[in-house]
Amino acid sequence: MLNQQSPQDFFRTILVTVVGQAYHAAGYTLEDAPIKWAGGRFRFIKALEDELYGIIEYQLLAYTDTQWSSGMPSRFKVTLIRADNVGGATSNHPKFVRYDLSTLVVEDFGVAILPSINYWWVFKTQDELGKALAEAGHLSIGYGIPWLSGELSSDEGDSGT
Repeated sequence: MLNQQSPQDFFRTILVTVVGQAYHAAGYTLEDAPIKWAGGRFRFIKALEDELYGIIEYQLLAYTDTQWSSGMPSRFKVTLIRADNVGGATSNHPKFVRYDLSTLVVEDFGVAILPSINYWWVFKTQDELGKALAEAGHLSIGYGIPWLSGELSSDEGDSGT
């Protein structure tokens, strides 16, 4: 049963259910990294042109042991990374960038769908998690993926800051 999984395993299951198919259709694959998953980090990776990689990283902060509906709410954020290495490590490559999805959407593109540029999606229940992942997934597909590949540009985010 899902509620017997660790919070990280539960999150990964719902994450793949909600956004996995859309990311796969865009060429992104969930990195097979159980140790990173145990720490709450989940990355979808795609090889881009010019020997670069696009990475969509979800960072989970789970505040409960097994039940999402009790205790403090858990949260996650989404970071977009364009790197010349599959690990996404910082480099001096001129096209390297590490940028929060919320900053890209709210500040760079001026879409006021989120309340702040440093936004963490918060949830306490499975239903809230599904809705939060759907919202983040829509923004990743509409803004993040085309921005990582260079098909969509913004004034601030393209500088690599």
